[in-house]
Amino acid sequence: MTELTIYETADQIRRLNVTSTPRDIAVALRDIGVSYEVWGVRDTPAAETEDAAILASYHREIEQLKADGGYQVADIVRLKKGTPNPQPLRAKFLSEHIHTEDEVRLFTEGAGAFYLRGDKAVFRMVCGPGDLLSVPASMRHWFDMGRDPHFTAVRLFTNPEGWVAQFTGDDIATRIPEYEG
Repeated sequence: MTELTIYETADQIRRLNVTSTPRDIAVALRDIGVSYEVWGVRDTPAAETEDAAILASYHREIEQLKADGGYQVADIVRLKKGTPNPQPLRAKFLSEHIHTEDEVRLFTEGAGAFYLRGDKAVFRMVCGPGDLLSVPASMRHWFDMGRDPHFTAVRLFTNPEGWVAQFTGDDIATRIPEYEG
């Protein structure tokens, strides 16, 4: 289920607001420079659906995003429920980091949580099927796929090398509640 939770980080961590209304989510995220849209799901892909079929089903929209944002590569990232020993992979994304390019994700199956750091708050955006999120370059954030990950997402990159992070060294991710999904 798509949901935005806002945590105040000024003096201590405390939850300020929770919403699952797409319009309210889009407005709150726009205020910190993040783009959020609901695209819906095309023939919800089953876990065994080929990556090429997912990319083909969103081909027109992906090509438009590439043209608008200068993205060079679109691929699929996927973790199935019950994946053996997912914790090392989960841990890789749980530390706050930035990228030199936008981080664009379209979830087609399952869910995962992006934590987006604003000036005085952290916005936990739980993305589900049909959610498109674009995190601008240099925004501090991290991603939590949960203890038993289950998600499929289209990723877009301007750098053909794909996902490259610069970790901030800040421990804020350890002070915000983890995604339990």
